Amino acid sequence: MKLSTNVALSVEILAANKLRTFLSVIGVVVGIASVVLMVSAGQGAQKRILDRIRNMGTNLIVVNAGQTQIIAGRQRQMTTVKTLVAEDAEAMAKECPSVALVAPFVSKKLTVRWEDQTANTIAVGMAASGFAVRNFDVARGRFFSEEENRALKRLVVLGPTVAKNLFGTADPVGMTIRIGRVPFEVIGMTAPKGIDQNGTDQDDLIIVPLGTAMRRLLNVTYVQSVYLQAKDTQSMGRAESEVRELLRTRHRLRGKPDDFTIQNQETVLATEREASQSMTFLIGSVAGISLLVGGVGILAVMLIAIRERRGEIGLRRALGARCLDIRVQFLIESILLAGTGGATGVLSGVGCAYALSALGYWETLISWPSTAFAFVFSVVLGIFFGIYPASRAARLEPIEALRAE
Repeated sequence: MKLSTNVALSVEILAANKLRTFLSVIGVVVGIASVVLMVSAGQGAQKRILDRIRNMGTNLIVVNAGQTQIIAGRQRQMTTVKTLVAEDAEAMAKECPSVALVAPFVSKKLTVRWEDQTANTIAVGMAASGFAVRNFDVARGRFFSEEENRALKRLVVLGPTVAKNLFGTADPVGMTIRIGRVPFEVIGMTAPKGIDQNGTDQDDLIIVPLGTAMRRLLNVTYVQSVYLQAKDTQSMGRAESEVRELLRTRHRLRGKPDDFTIQNQETVLATEREASQSMTFLIGSVAGISLLVGGVGILAVMLIAIRERRGEIGLRRALGARCLDIRVQFLIESILLAGTGGATGVLSGVGCAYALSALGYWETLISWPSTAFAFVFSVVLGIFFGIYPASRAARLEPIEALRAE
């Protein structure tokens, strides 16, 4: 019998037994849709995390004073260390050839006021180069210059969250706010950056010149961290080594452990990417179990179909059909069931993924290679779970099949 005839006959038989076909297909549909949706959700989560890390800066290296530990998913400084100073940052800019930009930072949570409005926020003191290193964009007004930083100007740039809390929808540029008891002129507002990978609002901050923050707000002579931008991605490893060697020399740490911690953005990206990929694989594997259950459902329904169609099988054998014809017939039916379930599952999974993104419940990213693999896998399942029923049907003797009927 021709393959086209077998396919047409299989379609006719499956269409005539709608309930049985539905019961066979539904397990595969749910399995494929779950795999596509879960992988898409995992890919979306991975993209969101990586975008947030990249949003912190490009080719970024962070030097923190003292040793830090990860507590509740965030880097925490264990003790106050005063050995990292602004002069270290200047030396990095001059003596580390793989470093393009350097920006020392200090920060502390302070209260800011405008008229009768108050807000508790993070006050960040940084060099003017910090805007470029941390990828800050200006939304209104301007950023302060390095000359203004050295002149200890009382200027402040607001994050969007603070600006909204203090001024609502009004333009804050030109207004005067008080940080603690010190008046500052608002000269600009940063563009929104959103939430970082640790769940911190990157827009809930104010930025003032480093020298002003150190002398007029915090009264300190040291910095908490130095943000560096390597010349390119390939230079990040060299830049980290140059900075470590320079600081150990300047801090006279021969034979002693580092009194600083260096974080490489590429290392963080690789770690987050690996963790996210592992989670996506785990979620996809769990969803894949339901796909296997769907394959077992096809097997069970096909075995039941053989019992119901013994007369048909015996009659076809009596009329000259070969064992191969019967085997191919049932195998095609199994493949059609799995393929139909796979195609429907792919459409359902992609549709749900797009719906979740469109409704704002979860950012998803369709992985088309994974989606194609899921469909192909469903067809392979149809072949695998269809071999035994097809072989069993082919082994039925015509006389015994007709007698049983």
